[in-house]
Order: sequence, then structure tokens, then C-alpha cells
Amino acid sequence: MTTAIKRVVIAGGGTAGWMAAAALTKLMGKHLEIVLVESDEIGTVGVGEATIPTLHIFHRLLGLKEQEVMAATNATFKLGISFENWQNINKNYLHSFGFLGKDCWACGFQHFWLKGKQLGMVSEIGDYCAEHLAARQGRFAVLPNQDYNHAYHMDASLYVKYLRKIAEQHGIHRIEGKIKQVLQHHDSGNIKALVLENDETIEGDLFIDCTGFRALLIEQTLNTGFEDWSHYLPCDSAIAVQTQSVGAPIPYTRSIARDSGWQWRIPLQNRTGNGLVFCSKFISDEDATELLLANLEGEPLNKPRVIKFKTGTRRLHWHKNCVAVGLSGGFLEPLESTSIHLIQRSIIRLMQLFPSAGIVQSDIDEFNQQTKLEMDNIRDFIILHYKATEREDSSFWRYCKNMDIPASLKHRIEMFADSGKVYKYGSELFGESSWIQVMMGQGIMPKQYHPIVDVMEEPELEAFLNNIKSTVKRKVESLPAHIDFIQHYCPAEVLANTKTMAM
Repeated sequence: MTTAIKRVVIAGGGTAGWMAAAALTKLMGKHLEIVLVESDEIGTVGVGEATIPTLHIFHRLLGLKEQEVMAATNATFKLGISFENWQNINKNYLHSFGFLGKDCWACGFQHFWLKGKQLGMVSEIGDYCAEHLAARQGRFAVLPNQDYNHAYHMDASLYVKYLRKIAEQHGIHRIEGKIKQVLQHHDSGNIKALVLENDETIEGDLFIDCTGFRALLIEQTLNTGFEDWSHYLPCDSAIAVQTQSVGAPIPYTRSIARDSGWQWRIPLQNRTGNGLVFCSKFISDEDATELLLANLEGEPLNKPRVIKFKTGTRRLHWHKNCVAVGLSGGFLEPLESTSIHLIQRSIIRLMQLFPSAGIVQSDIDEFNQQTKLEMDNIRDFIILHYKATEREDSSFWRYCKNMDIPASLKHRIEMFADSGKVYKYGSELFGESSWIQVMMGQGIMPKQYHPIVDVMEEPELEAFLNNIKSTVKRKVESLPAHIDFIQHYCPAEVLANTKTMAM
């Protein structure tokens, strides 16, 4: 397809559709006509309320102010995820977003910590990371020139509303209606137009499929194919419900392992998001709903709803003149809050490879290769949480502990267990600190440390470790309570309006 791209049609709204619309209209709208088609009658999944720090990249590209976004979405800060009962019942750990200690040219900080552990001169490894300690102490502040090692808990529906406003300010053409048919060019098989139920036809040069699990364009029309990962990630269902807040929001997500899956708790300024991810082979929808409702804090604000899914990925995320963004391209369960990240990466990648002069296969191949590498990396990282467990107390956990895993993950686990080494390859999402925290948290402890550490005499090593720890401790002690900073920095608009009316 060598025709210049002049008209882009986004099929579907939700988080994926409106993130794409906001980015394309603001950054590329002067040279493109951008249309978004959605129906108010079609609901969205809308439970992706926890994010990771890479969202800062998207917001900076769009010139968004953190305080404004957070106030508009009832957001709180997120410094990591607490994994409870994952290694074993009553064994918990935190995966924080910060960097652990200080590395050297030959090895990472974990090697210095490992020798210190042998000598009895260290505390838990999280004490050497400011974000880790701040999360546990419930402290946070945005400081000048600090690293962007924080993310957000936010109301997904309000985030969509906020993005829609940006897209509308920059000229998005939104068309209300349900898609009843997708027309293709007879010669190439490329998508030609969308036909709505009122028979309106929307033609385009490039189509972005944001139709969610239906994958109306990329799969139902173009038959791209799906790579099923459910043998690695057996959970296939989720239940979501909102509850009243029962206390000050904590600066991390809670992930609580249950007998047949895990439960999330995501604190916003005005409520808490809750859910249960589970495998229907081991527990029924009814029993799962009962389990979730029995383990809530606060009164439910809505009825629980069950969402069915299959973990895996499209074999191609860009096929012909269609790019899948969001759930239409595949699904990785929200254990590490990667859903919004994958949306933004697809959007940014598309803009970087945008075929303004016409679609060429080399751009398509590069897009798909980069997407596959990122999906595989995230897949392996999520599988790690299930595979590296000591739990054998239920059929679900016995399956996870004994299941086969990808060779790429098997290599990472063996290398860390043997020698404490871990590497980030290229543009992979999860870095060394993340792999270290989860592998150690799940009970994988290296047999040895790097010999370069022995260059340090014991007093020097102890001073090195204590200096990092005390620096982290002083920094965290200077921070305000998480809730106090939120009320000063980004109070939710709905709460601020309520206080003004009360006065």
C-alpha cells in the first residue's frame, strides 16, 4: 500500500482508543485527519487502574502536568507492588520501582549485599532503595530533579474522560455508532472502510483496532492468528468491584495470592479498586465472587462483574493496514500493571514508524518484532511469580509450581540461582532491580556472589553498605506522609469541590 496516509480511523474508544486519539491528534493532527468510532452502548473493561513509571514518557510527550492529571483522575502515587502469600502463605515481599543500592562496573549491588548477608552485616535488600523504604513507611513527595521512579493509581474511566478532552481540543472527529461490517479491498485484503449499523461508511487509509477482546479488525476481519499463553498463565477470569475507602491510601498496590489466583487492592483518593484474578478450572465464578466479597475492606459501591480473557498475543500486531492497540493485540494479566504501558508503547512505536508516504513491509516487520520482544519479556516476568513458588497447598499452585516455562525464563532463573547474575537486554521493560526483587522475594537466593566483591575488605564493605542504607533512611525520613502530600499537591477535583461546597 504505497498511498500516502491521510486518514486514520480508530475503531473503539476506552483507554486504548482515547490514548491513541489524544497522542495522534496532538502530535500528528496537523497532517492527518483522525476519526474515532465508538458506541456508548458498548462497555469497556476499564479496570486498569494501576500503572508503572513509563507512563511519564507518554505524559511528557503530550505536555501533561502531573498534578492536573492526578487531580482529574482521583489518583494516588504508586511506588511498587506488595506480593502477599506468593512465595508461601504468610510470606510477603515488595517489588518497588527504585534502584537497589549502587552497582559497580563488574556486577550489580545484589552481589555486595549477598556477601554482606553471609557476614551478617545487612538487613533486607529493600532497605537500600528509597522507593522501597518509602512505600513501606507510607511516605512520598515529588522533589526537584528526582528520578521518575513512581507511578499512579487512577480511576480508569476518569482517565479516559481526561484524554478525550485533549483529543477533542486538537480536532478529533468522534463518530457514535456500532460497527456492523468491515469492508476490505478485493485485491490487497487491506481494510477499506467500517460500516455502522445506521449504514454510514467510514473510509480510511490506516485503521487502529481498539475494539478490545473482540479484535474486530485485526482478528475477525484479517484473521491474524493468536498465540495462546494460557498453559504458562492459567488464570482466565477476573472479577472487579469498587469499595469505600477505610483509611489513608497506601503508596503501593496490594497483590494477595489466593488458592486459585490472586486479589488486587488499588487505593484511590476517593475509593478503592478491588478484584480477583483466577482460573476457572479450579474455582467457579460464583465461588470466586463469594471469595472476593468476603475479603473486601469497605462497603461495595457497585455489583461485582466477571470478565473472561485468554492470555496470549496476536501473531502480528500490525497486519496490512491495521494496527492492534490494547486488548485487541493480546492480553497479559494485570499482575505487574503493564496494560496501559503496552498501549502507550504501541502508540509511540506507531508514531515512530508512521507510514506517512505509504505502508511498507519493512515498517510492519520492525513494529511486530519490537512488540514481540516486549511481550515476551513481560510474559516471562509475570510467569516468574507463579513458577517460583513454594506453595503446594492447592491444585492451582501445584500446577504453577510444576508447569513448563519458556526457555528464556528458565535461563534467567538458573543464571540468577547459580551466580546472582541478571541482565536487561536492549529495550526490555523490566530491569535488573525488578528481576532481583521478584526472584529473591519468591525465594530464589543465589548460591554465590561475584568475586569482584572480595576486593573490598570487610570493614570497607560494611561501611559501603551502611552508607547506602543510612542515606536512604535519611531521605525517606525527610518525606511527608503520602496522604499529606497528595492533599497538598493534587487533591482530587471531586473531593476538592465537595470541600468547597461544604464551606
